[in-house]
Amino acid sequence: MRPADAWIDPSQPKPKALVTHGHSDHARGGHGSVLATKETLAIMEVRCGPQNGQAAAYDETIRVGEVDVRFVPAGHVLGSAQIVLEHKGERIVVSGDYKRRPDPTCPCFVPMPCDIFITEATFGLPVFRHPETGSEIDRLLHRLHAEASRCVLVGAYALGKAQRIITELRARGHVETIYIHGAIERLNQLYESFGVELGKLRHTGAATKQEMAGHIVIAPPSALNDRWSRRLPDPVTAMASGWMRIRQRARQQNVELPLIISDHADWDELTMTIRELAPTEVWITHGREEALMHWCMTHQIKACELNLVGYEDEDD
Repeated sequence: MRPADAWIDPSQPKPKALVTHGHSDHARGGHGSVLATKETLAIMEVRCGPQNGQAAAYDETIRVGEVDVRFVPAGHVLGSAQIVLEHKGERIVVSGDYKRRPDPTCPCFVPMPCDIFITEATFGLPVFRHPETGSEIDRLLHRLHAEASRCVLVGAYALGKAQRIITELRARGHVETIYIHGAIERLNQLYESFGVELGKLRHTGAATKQEMAGHIVIAPPSALNDRWSRRLPDPVTAMASGWMRIRQRARQQNVELPLIISDHADWDELTMTIRELAPTEVWITHGREEALMHWCMTHQIKACELNLVGYEDEDD
C-alpha cells in the first residue's frame, strides 16, 4: 500500500506490516514494525517471538502515512480483522480470511461497504455449502456416546479451530474433560487469557487409556495418523474442516467421522458478502478465484484475480 508505505500480510519481512490475523501464512516474523489487534500480536509473540508491535483496537482509526486505517472484525479466529483503508475519498477493505456464521471465540464479521473489496476464495466453488455447526457437533457427540469404550480423536488446526470446537462442545452441554495434544496447550492458554472459557482440559500425556475412553481428544491434523495416537483407546478418527465436504480427502486421511466445520466463508457466504457490500471492484486472492470471478462478472461487478503466492488453505 504505497500511500501508507506499508505491506498487508507480507510473506517476507518488511519495514512496516499490517497483519489481519495470526495464522502463519498471514503473520510472519521479522518485520520492522507490526500493526495488528492486541490478540493477533499476542499470537505472533507465541508463534514468532517478540514483536515490535502497535495494538489497534477494533474500529479505532490510525493514520499510517497518508492513509486512515481501521481494523474491524473478520469472524475468522481470535483477533482476526479486516483492514479498512481510506485515502482521498476511496475505501478499500482487505478482508484477510473471514466467515459469516457465529463463532464463540471471536467477534462476528462486520460488513464494511467499500469501493474495492479484497476477498479470499478458499471455498469459492458452489459445491462448498457448509452445514450448521451445531448439527456437526451433535454428530460428534452422538458418535462419542454410541461407543463409550473408545475415544473420539478430532483433528483440528491448533489456532482457532481447536478452541472453536471446544467452545462449541461446551455450548451443546458437554462439560466433561476434553483431552488435548501438547501442541494445542499454549494456544488454549492464550485464548483463556483473553476471556474465552474452554472448561476442563487435560493433557493426554498425563492420562491413561482407560481414563480417556469415552472422551473427546483434540489434536492437530498431523497427529491423527502419527505414532502419538497409539496411546489412545481405539480412537474414532474425526476431522473438523470445510474440506471434509470432499469425500476423497476424508478417505486419504483415514477419517472415520468427517465433520464439515469451517473457519472460512462458504460459497453462499462469499457471494452474499459481495452483494451486501456492493463494491465497485472485487479483487480475489488465494483459493478458487476463477469461479468467484465468473460469478462477479455475471452480476456486473468488475473483478480480478490477484494470484498471490505463499497463502495456504490448510488452516481450515
